[in-house]
Amino acid sequence: MLNIERENSILELLKQKETIKIQEIVDLLNISEATARRDLASLEKKELLKRVHGGAILNNSSDTTKDFNIQFRRSLNRGEKEKIAEFAASFIKRDSCIFLDAGTTTLCMIKYLKNLNVKVVTNGLNLIDELEKYNIESFLVGGKIKSKTSCTVGFSAVQYLKTFNFQYAFIGVNALNLDGYSTPDFEEALIKSEAINKGEKVFFLCDHSKIGKSSFTIFSTLDKGTLITDQPLSKEYTNLLKVEVVK
Repeated sequence: MLNIERENSILELLKQKETIKIQEIVDLLNISEATARRDLASLEKKELLKRVHGGAILNNSSDTTKDFNIQFRRSLNRGEKEKIAEFAASFIKRDSCIFLDAGTTTLCMIKYLKNLNVKVVTNGLNLIDELEKYNIESFLVGGKIKSKTSCTVGFSAVQYLKTFNFQYAFIGVNALNLDGYSTPDFEEALIKSEAINKGEKVFFLCDHSKIGKSSFTIFSTLDKGTLITDQPLSKEYTNLLKVEVVK
């Protein structure tokens, strides 16, 4: 188990119980007491908990908890996401207007856009700092802020998207199976669907761990756009969709 996966497990248990003993961590994660203490020290340094005698208590700061959740999501399948992001960016022509969905793979794309003179529309609050870093002209979709996934959603966000046309739309995928592409959040699904409707060329970004899975809301059928992934798909999928596999 990776360090950050252990830390996330500890944090989730703390959210449920508010206090935790070192022995509970040892038993839960099947690790040594020394490793448990190092993990607690790491989490305390990130201001996510406070160590006390024999264990720890939760730091209830919503900002630090949100930062940890974002960090955890970014760490998952990082190598695959980087490859998919670079490959996806290679399809973009200069001077284009593009939509970048909120997410960690689209975040990885931004550094590859710096010399393309593109305009970027996004609902991803997590993308803004990176877009500013590379001086990329960008437009943030206004709407209700969903802090858990660091994005904007809602009716006003969908209406705002209707005012644009995109040469390229890059859509993050939480899960896909033969029924279509899906996401756990209905409001985010509405944003994705509208961006797909407004894109001339649509690319779905999805590493292999999400294929064959399903989530709460289907936001697109498989026949729309092109899937970019990191491993070949079985024939039952390739018969239904266009796919580009990262070499």
